[in-house]
Amino acid sequence: MKLLLDTHILLWVAGSPEKLSESARSLLSSPDNSLFFSAASIWEIVIKLGLGRKDFKADPYRLRKLLVSNGYAEISVTAEHALKVDSLPPLHKDPFDRLLLAQARAEGMLLLTVDAAIAQYQDSVMKV
Repeated sequence: MKLLLDTHILLWVAGSPEKLSESARSLLSSPDNSLFFSAASIWEIVIKLGLGRKDFKADPYRLRKLLVSNGYAEISVTAEHALKVDSLPPLHKDPFDRLLLAQARAEGMLLLTVDAAIAQYQDSVMKV
């Protein structure tokens, strides 16, 4: 299964693995799953770090390098992804989460999230 990780899960994988649920750990460690992260997550971290958000303390350069060196594949943001956001009903307002969901749908992936608001979309998303 192709899994796209939301930004909080990426941050927890890299710096606070104890925050991951047992189901998340199981999915992330299964050799049957391919793990992906989005350039949008790195962008979100850069922006929120610049705004002084305490929950976004990771060094985005180091995080990206760590993810790639541990076998996570990076996906870019395309115009197709951006256009897919338009098809999402307004259940959740966070633009980063909406883009991640649009990417997951466009690429045939499952978005892993800890966010109950984005999990409302149900299709192509799993709350762990």
